[in-house]
Amino acid sequence: MSVEVNDVVGRIKYGCDVLFRVIMIKEIDGKSVAVLHGEDIRLIADAPLDDLLKVNHKMRSKYQSRNEEQEQQSLMLFSQERELLEQKIQYDVSDGYRKQGDYFQIPGRVLHLDGDPSYLKKCMDIYEKIGIPVQGVYCNEKEMSLRILPLLEEYRPDILVITGHDSYSKSKGKIMDLNAYRHSWHFVQTVKEARKKIPQLDQLVIFAGACQSHFESLIGAGANFASSPSRVNIHALDPVYIVAKISFTPFMERIHVLDALRNTLTGEKGIGGIETKGVLRTGMPYNMIGDEL
Repeated sequence: MSVEVNDVVGRIKYGCDVLFRVIMIKEIDGKSVAVLHGEDIRLIADAPLDDLLKVNHKMRSKYQSRNEEQEQQSLMLFSQERELLEQKIQYDVSDGYRKQGDYFQIPGRVLHLDGDPSYLKKCMDIYEKIGIPVQGVYCNEKEMSLRILPLLEEYRPDILVITGHDSYSKSKGKIMDLNAYRHSWHFVQTVKEARKKIPQLDQLVIFAGACQSHFESLIGAGANFASSPSRVNIHALDPVYIVAKISFTPFMERIHVLDALRNTLTGEKGIGGIETKGVLRTGMPYNMIGDEL
């Protein structure tokens, strides 16, 4: 069965452990090679066509069901955590429930740059479901460093997400060699450009990286959170859950790294970071007239 662009496939060599979508087919040294993007993880890979197996509907449905179950569990845990946070804020605003009055909240604004349009749509759907104000921009990883400054000027976000696809290739160098990664260098340059404009770590909170990305270089460039400390794959939605924690944590509180990772699908092997302040601001009184206009 021939493999074509947009087919969902698995790599026979790896026991079809990860599902990929074929993005491009090219010729290398007279051999047909497919460029692959992970269906649910932010991994990019190359594979010869004869190593690919087209995934049937039954196998794909089973994989998707398992993935959706994980996503729903993560979203449920975040919703429970947010409810507890809301109760704490209400307690603080009302001076221990001694004073009555409605309040309003301004969560952190997000600018999300993504090198994969389908992943960007998935992320935007979750942002909307959670209630985070966001501007999503599809941008090839290689162009991000060139576009970031005008985008920051235009949207003035509190939180910046720089993500897409990445991978480490042992044949290109040792694990600490930035040149051995598909897109880590581009992510690093984008973080550096953003920090030239906004150097303060708590004025602009940055998440950067994708599957197997060079974690140390991204943190060194100025990211608050990054992937991937253990060079493992991360889920497409992991950046959203990190952002949600930051966006809904009051600006007077600091977020411990393990607390931020609690609701991600990958955990501390895939994502790490530094202690960071939240960006949520609470005000009162709530203008009821605004609901009627």
